[in-house]
Amino acid sequence: MNRKQKKMLMRIIAAALLMIVLHFMPVTGLLRFILYLVPYFVIGYDILIKAAKGIKNRQVFDECFLMAVATIGAIALALTSDGDYTEAIAVMLFYQIGEWFQSYAVGKSRRNISELMDIRPDYANLEVDGRLEQTDPDEIEIGSIIVVQPGEKVPLDGVIVEGNSTLNTSALTGESLPREAKCGDEIISGCINMTGVLKIETTKEFEESTVSKILDLVENASSRKSKSEHFISKFARYYTPAVCYAAVALAVLPPLVRMLALGLAPAWGVWIYRALTFLVISCPCALVISIPLSFFAGIGGASHEGILVKGSNYLETLAQTRYVVFDKTGTLTEGVFEVSGIHHSTMEREKLLEYAALAESASSHPISRSLQHAHGKELDRSRVRDVQEISGNGVIAKVDGHTVAAGNDKLMKRLNIPHLDCHEVGTIIHLAVDGAYAGHIVIADRIKPHAKDAVSALKSAGIEKTIMLTGDRRSIAERVAQTLGLDEVHSELLPADKVELVETLLKAKPGKAKLAFVGDGINDAPVLSRADIGIAMGAMGSDAAIEAADVVLMDDDPMKIAKAIKISRKCLRIVYENIWFAIGIKLICLFLGAIGLANMWLAIFADVGVMVIAVLNAIRALFVRHL
Repeated sequence: MNRKQKKMLMRIIAAALLMIVLHFMPVTGLLRFILYLVPYFVIGYDILIKAAKGIKNRQVFDECFLMAVATIGAIALALTSDGDYTEAIAVMLFYQIGEWFQSYAVGKSRRNISELMDIRPDYANLEVDGRLEQTDPDEIEIGSIIVVQPGEKVPLDGVIVEGNSTLNTSALTGESLPREAKCGDEIISGCINMTGVLKIETTKEFEESTVSKILDLVENASSRKSKSEHFISKFARYYTPAVCYAAVALAVLPPLVRMLALGLAPAWGVWIYRALTFLVISCPCALVISIPLSFFAGIGGASHEGILVKGSNYLETLAQTRYVVFDKTGTLTEGVFEVSGIHHSTMEREKLLEYAALAESASSHPISRSLQHAHGKELDRSRVRDVQEISGNGVIAKVDGHTVAAGNDKLMKRLNIPHLDCHEVGTIIHLAVDGAYAGHIVIADRIKPHAKDAVSALKSAGIEKTIMLTGDRRSIAERVAQTLGLDEVHSELLPADKVELVETLLKAKPGKAKLAFVGDGINDAPVLSRADIGIAMGAMGSDAAIEAADVVLMDDDPMKIAKAIKISRKCLRIVYENIWFAIGIKLICLFLGAIGLANMWLAIFADVGVMVIAVLNAIRALFVRHL
């Protein structure tokens, strides 16, 4: 509880105690009126000041104006009829209780989100002349060596140049399981180093680092309003003046009709009291407060799970998603090639793999790296000479004096070497030694462990169609699609082809259904921007993809897509519950107030009670762990 909330709580307690004391004091007349003004001003002076400022600035119709008019009018009625001032002061008291409760709830939501996203580093340990200096992360340049000790946050993105450790990434990814980190691994800011001392060479300045981007996304999310929030803003703009004019009409017209048309006593006091009750009931606090709070809580809950939503408008769009389109590499697959088989080898498998790795050792292509990784031993490149790379075919090199040709079937045909076709799906590396076919190696991209479950979870969540777009060969794409249970697959596509296909899908889908595209690469940025909602893999995704996306998954787990959709739907469900509940109760109570069946106490419930219930319901959007 902050200082402002504590001060308000003290005012509420003081006003309530004064009211109780005054209720039992045997005073009447003017003295009683003056004494009752004390708790009224204690609890309501700030509302009266805000109402006066609104009138001065020609922004009259807000909840402060409604409360001021209703309570001052009720006090005036009590003064003229020597009635009870308790109702008027109770209206202001309970309104302030509702405001305090709302302030506390919003503050708690903000604190929860701040704790969950408490990843901003206070300092970086810069190594200078063999000693550590605590430096502001903003001042660290790219290429600097920083030291992160156990228990400290990683302040900047970089590469580990010395040390091994385990990292707590829960604030970034929502994943509680620690991750191992070793020399040569990339590391992102915001993680907490748990065990060993790490030396890191920075690769980004603080402004461009992961932690800075995450904080910026979360802090600016509330600036992008949803359609529901815009509706409530417009609704309040017209609703408040309308009920004010209706209250004036209720106070004036019935007495005039009674007096002029029916010849009866006007009963001004009765109708003014009804009009004041009408004003208290009509206050739109529940809607104006609870709807933005619901979206704020939904974005906070998603952030805790490692799902960064850039605005409540995207949360609303995500809830309406019915089509999900995936990129393949890095999204459904790990983008890590590995040897999945060695076939028809005429020499020892280890020897075949060693020759292939040596022949490809001069290349930085992922296929070459996968061969070197599968070999598992450090390669002696002095054994390799006369490397000749043939574009689109493969390489020919001298290894230990033997001529080794490693490449696709085109290379074998080019060298007139009979070879055997492989029926497995993947990249096939044929190998020939001294003009004789030695066998082939199958290299395939690994499917992510949760990819199949992710597709299944999306279908359970009501996604009508799952589609994969890839630049890979048709046989590879179809195998992945079949393994994962995707509904549709399009292969051998260029980036422009992906945009064109998404355009076609957007035109074909039903009106209110939304299409999400999930990708991670630079070439996915145009499609992420074009889809109704773009979802980027944040841990390994390119900066361009993350910038273009509307939602970022911090741990690259495709299971989070279904969770993000469930979070958004829960949030939207809460928003609609609050809208219908608040409007419904108010309309009923307004009608009862107009016909004289509702007094100030019912008006207090219709205003403060409805607001408290709506705020409590809104906070439910923060809790998403078990969705």
